[in-house]
Amino acid sequence: MTTTETGPAAQPAPAGTPDEGRPPRSRHGLRALLVRLHFYAGVFVAPFLFVAALTGLLYAFTPQFDQLLHGDLLTVERVAGTPRPLAEQIEAARAAHPEGALASVVTPPGPEDTTRVVFSLPELGDKQHTVFVDPYTAGVRGELTTWWGATPLTTWLDDFHRSLHLGERGTLYSELAASWLWVVAAGGLVLWIGRSRGRRAATARGVLLPDRRVTGVRRTRSLHAATGVWLALGLFFLSATGLTWSQYAGTRFDQAVDAVRGQAPVLDTRLPGAEPDRGGGGHAGHGGGSGGAATAGPADFGAALRTARDAGLDGTVVVTPPAGEGTAWTVAQSDDVWPVRYDSVAVDAAAGEVTDRTRWADHPLAAKLSKLGVQAHMGVLFGIVNQKVLAAVAVGLMCVMFWGYRMWWQRRPTRDDGRAAFGRPPARGAWRSLPLPVLLVGAPAVAAVGWALPLLGVTLAAFLAVDLAVGAFRGRRA
Repeated sequence: MTTTETGPAAQPAPAGTPDEGRPPRSRHGLRALLVRLHFYAGVFVAPFLFVAALTGLLYAFTPQFDQLLHGDLLTVERVAGTPRPLAEQIEAARAAHPEGALASVVTPPGPEDTTRVVFSLPELGDKQHTVFVDPYTAGVRGELTTWWGATPLTTWLDDFHRSLHLGERGTLYSELAASWLWVVAAGGLVLWIGRSRGRRAATARGVLLPDRRVTGVRRTRSLHAATGVWLALGLFFLSATGLTWSQYAGTRFDQAVDAVRGQAPVLDTRLPGAEPDRGGGGHAGHGGGSGGAATAGPADFGAALRTARDAGLDGTVVVTPPAGEGTAWTVAQSDDVWPVRYDSVAVDAAAGEVTDRTRWADHPLAAKLSKLGVQAHMGVLFGIVNQKVLAAVAVGLMCVMFWGYRMWWQRRPTRDDGRAAFGRPPARGAWRSLPLPVLLVGAPAVAAVGWALPLLGVTLAAFLAVDLAVGAFRGRRA
């Protein structure tokens, strides 16, 4: 969060002195190393962080964008009377959309929302057609092509934030940004607090608020660092939650969760007495008492919903028909706003009974934290408050990066020819002056972090390789 000054600890030893080849080991070497790492991370990683912050800012307000573009589909024209039976609403959706198989039905989250009847078609792949039905009149409001329930706009912004619409390789940008975000934030926090403590008049105000008495690069540094301190907690959170579903670090995270048995419980959809499916195991790929997805009709959806309601599942739920013979219907709560509700039941619609149940209260702590963290990262856990906090963090991060580059420009050397130039980077070779205990502890720790966050490890190794190569080249020239 704070760039550097080339002070005594960061300057190379004068040529010809005994310390020219190997600087003395001291605690100042650690600060010099942090200065150099923070500088280069800020220069080279900041563009990725800026894009991630900007696209994340747009994604945080997708509920408002959806209402602006698709409000006539998502909400009813008038709240009046008692909702029509679910079977009648599904029949109206089927009449308006005769092709495709009934994939699921999502009940309205609130009294002003429409019912969503989802149809799957082979040509859409993992996308589906969703028909929006007014629950009070059973009138069809319209339809959209959705992806896991998300509107086309939300889907576009989600892919834009995650991969810039560049496919699987594009996700590397967001993982790189998330991998370095906590490093840049932690390094800047340590540097700024350490610098403030070194002053005689150091106070909490000096750490938390910019100094308006100074000008030039010192004023820019004060704005950069003080803003970064306020953002630090949010940046750590976004980095951690963003990495949980990344390509490489996410795999490491899943391995760690599996090691501590922290995965969420799986709903068993096998019906009593059903034979195991030879092609797919016991939790999916089987049919149910209603005859499977191919023969599930509107009345069956209504029967499954009534059974789940009797079992205590309130709020908005997703009703999914059985995949084939031998499995039950699935009815799952999907209330993402705090306090969340994520219970689910397996229903034998023919017998009108629940065959299995998973409760949110029974989820392991790791599964709960992961789920809640993702929802907060997406801006839905605490509603509009969540969105405003994410927006403040995103805008603040972009300002911090702007001030960082501005400092780099303000520290440029004076040239007689009038040509523009950026400021000099911090001195190289700081790692050679680290105290031996720090090296012995730090090297394995950095290796472990590099294994857990592969993109961070690769780029750290690249920075070190370039640093050593430049040093060797300059040494030969000298």
